[in-house]
Amino acid sequence: MSDLSHDERLTLTQRTMSLLESWNLSASDMMVVLQLPESVKARNIARFREEEPFPDTVEVNRRVAYLLRIEEALQTYFPRNPEMRDLWVKRGNKQFGKRAPVAVMVEDGESGLISVLSHLDCTFAWDLTGSKTEYEVAG
Repeated sequence: MSDLSHDERLTLTQRTMSLLESWNLSASDMMVVLQLPESVKARNIARFREEEPFPDTVEVNRRVAYLLRIEEALQTYFPRNPEMRDLWVKRGNKQFGKRAPVAVMVEDGESGLISVLSHLDCTFAWDLTGSKTEYEVAG
């Protein structure tokens, strides 16, 4: 997000906050998932809803990118049913030892975000293995 304008960063922040709120995350859980700096207090998380973009750090930017890819993958899985997207994230899943994906993201931090995204988006998982998703045409 470093190369984005203030308004673009604010839009991404608001989109991310809306997603996290739809999953019913508490302010402290949001702080954990986003790895916000210690200078940000849970009582001040509301300012990200409207007036201020997230801090522009590598950790926060990477986690926002994971969350937005998770959101896009859920839209692909459930294109006509937004309620099912939220339900999927909150319901226990065999893939995660019967834990809800949102719990995996909160409890396991960045590796939890990666696990959930890998489960939803096979191209992300494929890229993690070092394989390339781009194919070259023999000429």
